[in-house]
Amino acid sequence: MTGQRMESRVLILAPHGRDAKVIASVVCGDGVQCVVCPDAAALLAELEVAAAAAILTEEVLAGGLGESLRQYLVRQHAWADFPFVVLATRQASRRSLRATASLHELGNLVILERPVNPETLVSAVRSALRARTRQYATRRHLSDLETAKQTVERLNAGLESRIAARTSDLANANDRLMREIADRERMQSKVVQGQKLEAIGRLTGGIAHDFNNLLHAVSLNLQFIMRLATEKRLADYARRAKDSVDRGARLTAQLLSFARAQSLLPRLHDVNAMVLNLRELIEVSVGSKVQVRIDICDGQAWALLDGAQLEMALLNMAVNSRDAMPDGGTLTIRTALPCAADGSRQVHISVQDTGCGIPEALQTKVFDPFFTTKGEGEGTGLGLSQVYGFANQSGGSVEMHSTEGEGTTLTLRFAQAHDASGDDNGSTAAADRSGPAYTKARTEVLVVEDDDAVRQGIAEGLRLLSYSVREASDGESGLRELRRRMPDLLMADYLMPGMNGAEFITAARQIYPGIPVLMATGYADMAEVEKLVGVQSVLKKPFDLETLNAAVGNELARARLQA
Repeated sequence: MTGQRMESRVLILAPHGRDAKVIASVVCGDGVQCVVCPDAAALLAELEVAAAAAILTEEVLAGGLGESLRQYLVRQHAWADFPFVVLATRQASRRSLRATASLHELGNLVILERPVNPETLVSAVRSALRARTRQYATRRHLSDLETAKQTVERLNAGLESRIAARTSDLANANDRLMREIADRERMQSKVVQGQKLEAIGRLTGGIAHDFNNLLHAVSLNLQFIMRLATEKRLADYARRAKDSVDRGARLTAQLLSFARAQSLLPRLHDVNAMVLNLRELIEVSVGSKVQVRIDICDGQAWALLDGAQLEMALLNMAVNSRDAMPDGGTLTIRTALPCAADGSRQVHISVQDTGCGIPEALQTKVFDPFFTTKGEGEGTGLGLSQVYGFANQSGGSVEMHSTEGEGTTLTLRFAQAHDASGDDNGSTAAADRSGPAYTKARTEVLVVEDDDAVRQGIAEGLRLLSYSVREASDGESGLRELRRRMPDLLMADYLMPGMNGAEFITAARQIYPGIPVLMATGYADMAEVEKLVGVQSVLKKPFDLETLNAAVGNELARARLQA
């Protein structure tokens, strides 16, 4: 029997005579299933199984409602109120209190006095069944509500979990976005800083070129005075003025280094050996209060660079570190051979101090020319700008990390050279300043220079050195002089109006392919010039008469050997 049919049963308890059978014959049928219970225990057992209503005779309640039945009624679900139909005996007077209390304990009941009309009994039973059916409907609704509640709770839990996961994803995405924005801002800052330094470098290089021309004219004329002066006092005046010019020349050399327009002489160097050889000079430069530590990487760190410029850069960084540690500290120079992002090997040289550090707001300015964190009159502000120019011109870079109150670390980065077995002397060695022996009077030099004072100074100096000189103020007039006849040596400036020095030399060699050339310049695209004439054929302004004599003599000697 299914659960639904069990729940629709009508239980009958009428233990006296034929009452149970009569009741069953009246009620049962037409879809109503009856179960006759022989005693109260059987009724309780059937109630525990399932039933829709119960028909009791009043005699059953005569001794009071049984404890088991009372407990059953108490345990009913909130939706349940089991219906009873009680067939009572007609009373001549009011029922006793005990009998009334037994009836009231049943709760949901209908009392029918006997004798009962069959239709009345059937109607009462069907009303009880309908009431029970509504209770079952309420049970289903409550069950559906509970199921829906559990479903909603489960969905809410899943939704909260998905929301938490989505929130976490969004937070991670936001973190990545903020990191990317920060990285982009850092990159943009570096690009802007690089563009600013590049613009400053171009301006600085142009100023240095003009300043070099002025210094060059002054320097040569002072040397003429020193040579021709008959009074010792006048020669002393000229010599002191020449010393000031030399200091100005060193200043322009630093400016050109920042502008990356300085002519470098790259050679293959073992950076480890250079640092070790420089230790004593650095210790003397920083003083006894500063402890110098050298941390060299294993093996040899070969790099292609200008050794003299590297030494100057390391000294500049060491002196800056000393100034950041007025009460003493530790200066550590370290080399390393890390891999770059593209997998290539690099040579790193870092200079680390334990000084006061640099405020974050000033860190973007430290490579600017003339910027200094020192007191007034205590520095030119060109030391780190020169380091920056040297590193970039050498195909490397320089980076700074500084924490205020903890110290500063400057790191030079260069590409590692893979072949250290070649000749470390590079191209031609430094020439003998005395120059080779030859007949100067028959040697003609064509000087092409747009600055009148500089051109006249060079020409006068060459004549003073017993050379024959022709002059031209620009590239076009220089070509016209060349077509007249070939000189023994062509000496030209780089920056000239109309046709620059490189273009002029190219045109000159189309006329005379083997003509010796000496490029005298204070500023140039040195890579282009050196590719055209060679490093040994570049004479940097300002220069003195001895340097001019040696350069001209060696260029002529080199041309004669090649011939």
